[in-house]
Amino acid sequence: MSGRPLLSVVVPAKDESENLPLLVEEIRRELDGPFEGSWELLIVDDGSTDRTWEVVKELRASEPRIRAWRFRYCCGKAAALAHGFAHACGEYVATMDGDLQDRPAELVAMREQLESENLDLVSGWKRVRHDPWHKTLPSKLFNAVVSLVAGLRLHDYNCGIKFYRRAVAQSVRLYGDYHRFIPAMAHWMGYRVGERVVEHRPRVHGVSKYGVSRLVSGFLDLVSLLFLRKFAVKPLHLFGTVGLLFVLLGGGVAAWFLCEWIRAGALHVRPLMVLGMTSLIMGLQFVSLGLLGEMVNSKADHSAPVAEEI
Repeated sequence: MSGRPLLSVVVPAKDESENLPLLVEEIRRELDGPFEGSWELLIVDDGSTDRTWEVVKELRASEPRIRAWRFRYCCGKAAALAHGFAHACGEYVATMDGDLQDRPAELVAMREQLESENLDLVSGWKRVRHDPWHKTLPSKLFNAVVSLVAGLRLHDYNCGIKFYRRAVAQSVRLYGDYHRFIPAMAHWMGYRVGERVVEHRPRVHGVSKYGVSRLVSGFLDLVSLLFLRKFAVKPLHLFGTVGLLFVLLGGGVAAWFLCEWIRAGALHVRPLMVLGMTSLIMGLQFVSLGLLGEMVNSKADHSAPVAEEI
């Protein structure tokens, strides 16, 4: 295959040695026709402890359209996706999980929706899920909260199968567990995001890597992402506002005690006085923290906003 492929499929894999051969075979069968054989498969082994890497090397020997990398230890799905996005060459970029629960054929319909509705990203929606209730119920709560906060209504933010224009995959910055919020980040950057119902197949080989504990970390990541979105460029606006509130509270207490001192001529140390002084000190500390953030931020390398040219 010469030149840039039409589609790059990024697959993070961890302990999926039994699933990957079947996935590659299905990708060949489903994508060769619609994408005229112009596709590449990027497999990122996220520190697997089974034979995943040996299987990937065997698949690579028989299929030149496979490109693969291996992390020496588990770095997380976001790191694997970021690595794949950085090396993807296709005009379009798609992501899939390596557990065979996503159908490669869905990518054909996703591309059609992307073009027909003039979207930049189509996210899958596993409306019927083959998961136990203790995974589906927290997932529904998580998706409802993220939709409300992000201003983008999606039923399944964390669905593994997504279809992007190349610019979107190159623009989002992934680390930690921020892969859950790719549609929200793309929406905030001005990209057009849609959703499509996809089939969710039951897992046949291997075990799920996700548990209920991910719900707590997901909400913490959401708070972190919101903070970075609103105040990464202007930290003083957050810390300075909190600091000024403390200063006003402490200043009000100090002014009241000053009036009492002028009126009565003598004062005793009271809990309210200690509270006022503590509030003043905390306020100054918050303002100082905001100023330090501004100093660090002034030296940072800020990415240019996404702009379209006509």
